[in-house]
Amino acid sequence: MTGAPGVSVMVVDDHPMWRDGVARDLTEHGFDVRATAPDAPAAVRIARTVRPDVVLMDLNLGETSGVDATREITTELPSTKVLVLSASGEHSDVLEAVKAGASGYLVKSASASELVDAVKRTAAGDPVFTAGLAGLVLGEYRRMADAPDDGPAPPRLTERETDVLRLVAKGMTARQIAEKLVLSHRTVENHVQSTLRKLQLHNRVELARYAIEHGLDEE
Repeated sequence: MTGAPGVSVMVVDDHPMWRDGVARDLTEHGFDVRATAPDAPAAVRIARTVRPDVVLMDLNLGETSGVDATREITTELPSTKVLVLSASGEHSDVLEAVKAGASGYLVKSASASELVDAVKRTAAGDPVFTAGLAGLVLGEYRRMADAPDDGPAPPRLTERETDVLRLVAKGMTARQIAEKLVLSHRTVENHVQSTLRKLQLHNRVELARYAIEHGLDEE
């Protein structure tokens, strides 16, 4: 499986051999690995400079936290996506990372081909989770959706934007949505970006949460 030409990546891990090995594998698969970092402060500082498309982030960075780095990077660099690559599959770690802004979560037992595919899909804007973890995240969003919300009415979406949003909530990729709705891939991406702007959201994970909160995933 090949990478995505032009996709820039930064690898953050406190273990040098693992960090360098992942960076080497991604480079061999065609990714532009712009930098590596050993801890959270360095990750944030270097990300500001190299502005990668995807940051591959470990959570346990010695005395520093990958969650904190994720929060800072996604806040300061909204166009940079964070994919967590962690040895931990604990539910609390997954939810904490997603709430901090991570677009996906992969455990380190994933194969090289799974990692390459995950980085490529993350760069394309898809939420990517190790099997079993996507349901956990969506389940948490459902729980949060049960809380009363007396806020202002949401922006109005077009019928087609709503169709696309509903399929995003079902975990479909942009290409799968394009095939189902008989649209071009570019048209689907345009609808996704328009919906993100209207709802003032940042990524497809947040779109999925919005859809669940408004019951669109049930239709």
